[in-house]
Amino acid sequence: MPQGVRMVIITGLSGAGKTVAVQSLEDLGFFCIDNLPPALIGKFSELVRQSSDSVQRVALVCDLRGGEFFHSLFDALEELDEALIHYQIVFLEADDETLVRRYKASRRRHPHAPEHGRVLDGILRERVQLEAVRTRADLILNTSRMKPIELKEVFLNRFCAEGDLDQLTINIISFGFKYGLPIDADLVFDVRFLPNPYYVDALRSRNGQDPEVYEYVMKWPATEEFMQRLFGMVDFLLPHYQREGKPQLVLGIGCTGGRHRSVALAERLREYLQTDHVVTVDHRDVSKDGGR
Repeated sequence: MPQGVRMVIITGLSGAGKTVAVQSLEDLGFFCIDNLPPALIGKFSELVRQSSDSVQRVALVCDLRGGEFFHSLFDALEELDEALIHYQIVFLEADDETLVRRYKASRRRHPHAPEHGRVLDGILRERVQLEAVRTRADLILNTSRMKPIELKEVFLNRFCAEGDLDQLTINIISFGFKYGLPIDADLVFDVRFLPNPYYVDALRSRNGQDPEVYEYVMKWPATEEFMQRLFGMVDFLLPHYQREGKPQLVLGIGCTGGRHRSVALAERLREYLQTDHVVTVDHRDVSKDGGR
């Protein structure tokens, strides 16, 4: 592999957050492949080796979805060791209760549960099959008490490139005031003064990520003036926060129910900031019923 290439191998239990993990690394510029059979790791490393310097950071997700191919993982790791290729293994897990709850919420069948078997049966079988891999992990993360945005933050902070270690991470949270303020917000902006798509019949059931709702929110002169003032304030504040060594800034944007105005403006702020900053967005209340 080209000198300085960083390889991260993500594995672990189904429902423990591997999708969030690989998306986080993708946001950091990693070249990512999901569900790669371990037998192909050697071939993939050869492709990277031939890429000169165009690929510097790679992330692979390898888990039991690979079926019988997964059991060749240790052979693949031995091949990487022999080739002097540096890699890190990140193992994601969660407690049984959390995994059961996540699967029930998703209404998906656990991939390793026996036919007509319980979700818990699949979890227990998977734990046994992954135990040997877990012992090889460089980093084990238990996500039982983590929200997706918190897991994403772990990856953003741990796997930033050397030159990005001092970069301020910006977390934008859209929310509904009726459900309470985000407890970790550093700055909160109230956009309930803007015209509300909730009162437009064709838009009520949609949210601020829908193009028609987004355009409705953005078309008002008050929205444009507010966003320009917000951009100016953020541009002023960020260098000062960075100078003080603040690693993370959480910006909350709230409307009544957290479905329309706050979501649209959070997306607009993300668009403005993401060119020069590491930015994540969490639409906290977008899926909640009711509200305006």
